[in-house]
Amino acid sequence: MRMYDIIAKKRDGYKLTESEIRYFVDGVTSGEIPDYEISALLMAMFIRGMDDEETSVLTDAMANSGDSVDLSGFGDLSVDKHSTGGVGDKTSLIISPIVAALGCKVAKMSGRGLGHTGGTVDKLESIPGYRTSVSPEEFIGITEKVGLSLVGQSGNMAPADKKLYALRDVTATVNSIPLITSSIMSKKLAAGAKNIVLDVKVGSGAFMKTPEDAESLALSMVNIGKRCGRKVSAVLTDMNTPLGCAVGNSLEVTEAVGVLKGEVHGELRDVCIVLASEMVSLVYGIPEDEAEKKVLDVLDSGAAYEKMKEWISASGGDVSYVENTELFAKAEYEKTVVSPTDGYITGMNAEKIGTASVILGAGREKKSDLIDHSAGIIISAHTGDYVKKGEVLCTLYTNKEKSLDCAERLYLDALELGEKMSEKSPTVYKIIR
Repeated sequence: MRMYDIIAKKRDGYKLTESEIRYFVDGVTSGEIPDYEISALLMAMFIRGMDDEETSVLTDAMANSGDSVDLSGFGDLSVDKHSTGGVGDKTSLIISPIVAALGCKVAKMSGRGLGHTGGTVDKLESIPGYRTSVSPEEFIGITEKVGLSLVGQSGNMAPADKKLYALRDVTATVNSIPLITSSIMSKKLAAGAKNIVLDVKVGSGAFMKTPEDAESLALSMVNIGKRCGRKVSAVLTDMNTPLGCAVGNSLEVTEAVGVLKGEVHGELRDVCIVLASEMVSLVYGIPEDEAEKKVLDVLDSGAAYEKMKEWISASGGDVSYVENTELFAKAEYEKTVVSPTDGYITGMNAEKIGTASVILGAGREKKSDLIDHSAGIIISAHTGDYVKKGEVLCTLYTNKEKSLDCAERLYLDALELGEKMSEKSPTVYKIIR
């Protein structure tokens, strides 16, 4: 085979064979195919597209291009949740102990935050002692004992995806449904879970800005997951506004604990109930309403909160911070942002709010940046709320005093104020099974 012929074939709109796709992925992984030929084929795939069979083969080849996690010992009980990225998205901290309390096995690898979106690993590392890097044996051992282990991505999982994504990022070929699908699902397949729930974010703070685009991506990922022998469903959730009230690492852990303690209600809790119910429904093959009843039972009884404490302790974390979140270090500086006028909040740009939190120190603009676990934003008024001039919109927290004014301007720029109440986006748009 020659890459020249494969590139020309896809350029002219023809379907690639399984052997051609696997030849391509093998060459990407080994480094034998030069970047210019990889980039040329990515552009041909971007323009000409790929059908489900091609995308399925590409996904499987990428998933098997490196290490994988063997969760076969858990049988059909293993389950994972993947979010396409958002602002204030601390759902993994909440739903993982919920489903583990119901007998599911959650052996999950999560990433760090980059850009305006936060990372679950960064949030967990705000708990003193929590170890996000453990041996594969300990990772499985904690899952066996507690039903739940959550660590950072390690090893050499889906190395072909890392190389392809880096090239897509600089060749204007990111926004392709087949390529996004294979990128996400290859990592999920390598992570080993039998059941996968995809939280596909929709809106200003998400990669997919419209429900239509999000549904196209969700359908593609569910179809590819099925072709690859996994049970997959997708939940389309709103990201036009940050999820919950907290944006920032220890602040989000505090809010997550509040949900599990029964102290925090609203959209964050509602989304977590839907996602957790979907996970339980997949694992046990039971109707959604029956799964939801089980989820509410472990939430209301405190069993999910107790499971969180067990999980944090088994992972080396100081559980006293979960029992009393006042122990978390406080930022040296804080500033309240107030409304410049009377009116309804008719819109919030979640991406700009996420960027404001990065400026305060809660996120990173490049991988080498350090995280300030105490920095972030607590939101006091959301879309649909009526505010008066001088009323508090949010509070900013940072250890970098000079960042406050810039973050305040950006936060205010992220809000739309009007005389009439606008219609809020639905918390959950759709579930695709």
